[in-house]
Amino acid sequence: MTRAEASNRGLESRLAQYGDPEFAAYLRRSFVHSMGFSRDHHRKPVVGIVNTYSELNHCHLGLNTLAAAVKRGVWAAGGLPVEFPVISLGEQFMSPNAMMYRNLMSLDVEAMIKAQPIDGVVLLGGCDKTLPALLMGAASADLPCIVVAAGPMLASDFRGERIGACTDCRRFWAAYRRGEISREEIDQVEQRLAPTHGTCGVMGTASTMACLCEALGVMLPGAAAIPAVYSDRIRTAEESGRVILEAIGEGRRPSQIMTEEAFENALRLLLAIGGSTNAVIHLTAIAGRLGIRLNLDRLDALSREVPVLVSVKPNGAYYMEDFYRAGGVPVVLKQLQSQLALDVQTIQGIQLRHQIAEIGFPDWQQVIHRFDEPFQSKGSLVVLKGNLAPRGALIKRSCASEELLHVRGKAVVFDSLEDLSRRIDDPELDVRENDILVLKNAGPLGGPGMPEAGYLPIPKKLKGVRDMVRLSDARMSGTAYGTVVLHVSPEAAVGGPLRYVEQGDLIELDVENRRLQWEVSDQELERRVRRFHQPSAPIPERGYDRLFFQHVQQADLGVDFNFLRHPAMNPDDPDEAKG
Repeated sequence: MTRAEASNRGLESRLAQYGDPEFAAYLRRSFVHSMGFSRDHHRKPVVGIVNTYSELNHCHLGLNTLAAAVKRGVWAAGGLPVEFPVISLGEQFMSPNAMMYRNLMSLDVEAMIKAQPIDGVVLLGGCDKTLPALLMGAASADLPCIVVAAGPMLASDFRGERIGACTDCRRFWAAYRRGEISREEIDQVEQRLAPTHGTCGVMGTASTMACLCEALGVMLPGAAAIPAVYSDRIRTAEESGRVILEAIGEGRRPSQIMTEEAFENALRLLLAIGGSTNAVIHLTAIAGRLGIRLNLDRLDALSREVPVLVSVKPNGAYYMEDFYRAGGVPVVLKQLQSQLALDVQTIQGIQLRHQIAEIGFPDWQQVIHRFDEPFQSKGSLVVLKGNLAPRGALIKRSCASEELLHVRGKAVVFDSLEDLSRRIDDPELDVRENDILVLKNAGPLGGPGMPEAGYLPIPKKLKGVRDMVRLSDARMSGTAYGTVVLHVSPEAAVGGPLRYVEQGDLIELDVENRRLQWEVSDQELERRVRRFHQPSAPIPERGYDRLFFQHVQQADLGVDFNFLRHPAMNPDDPDEAKG
């Protein structure tokens, strides 16, 4: 009997409660026999393969192949693989948005891991909110886990130009709105953007979160960037099946791997790869499940120390397949080693220092830059504070226009997503290119679900304008770019200062000094608060929507449910109790 077999009860663990444990075991064994398993398999360590495959999730169409490979690895290592489904979140196929259901998926994952006779899990996912939900649930269940990501799709081409989802999606759509390309051309682009299954082929949220899984120690090194259609990914899935058996035998749990030091490593990697702003929310939520509170001020301090090392869209010129060929995450971690906590443990049971010890630098490529010769010298993400965002806001400086990083402009205000849709292209809209577009009521409650609406379109009447400052309590796709201020907290819907901004108000954005200041006097603000009569959004009467509205927290707390955060988080803190 292996060490792993001695430490668990296999399929006879977590018995259904009938008041007679022996009967429950007898009944389960009879049904295990009906599934075709011989007695030799009953006491083997059970590896749950959490499969988020769905025909309504393009990113995950290759997961069944990966699940089969994981099973081979588990069988070869002496375990019993059992595959089961959980909720799948396809970003382009969810209404009102996938973020609305991230917490629901995490509940599903946690409950199924805890309820079923499982000794450890392999988490198969990829699309934006799926990897965070998988890790949130697995962290709360705290059984050994390893992540196998779907992988990015390959790039395509259009009229000799290399293109890919979804940074180029936005670039071509903006050109179409400006009248620079025709309807026929945008229709042709539409058919060329996503040539294979897999997640977006740029450093969007999906690829960012996969990279951060490596930094957190819950994914095999080098696995994050492997294209979805490469055989390398299948072999990595098989190896993950073998490694999870070792982790079960040694009892390597998420709480022992995803430590505070590991999260700081992940934040440094996030800055170095120029990753998605969404990752800040997701990392905060995952950490909160483990009793770790990520601090926005700490993120901003790290941003002053960590340059951008990776030239992948939307920051640079390359695609995820190029990043993989250049060496991927291990090469970046090697360049960051002087700043990392190198003693952290990984799912393989080795320290990070040993994992990257033999990694060299590939001089032949231009995707990854050396630490002392960075792609961009300043940090990719900046935390803004001020009277408009008392609990913080984010801007992705690495994707912003340099000339817009310190501006003072007039607010052009949209009260909701519906208002934005109705008026953004109105020829009578009072807007100039040096104004600041402001969107309210698009946060966790106002959206609802905090949609990726922060990338406001440039009004059509501003012909030729390619960027302007946009500000909201919404999120933005990791594939997007521009001078966009996001995650303003508290959001307008819960009475944050953003609620009271009016057309024509002056707002100052000063990225270098981390300031987001609204020029309004205390007296005027008090007057606006007194006369503000917009009714709050009604709480839904039933179902998940009601649960969401009653318990979701603000962006700086990860938009998680207050009752799902770790008990170590302070329940007496009003920000923790209800964000």
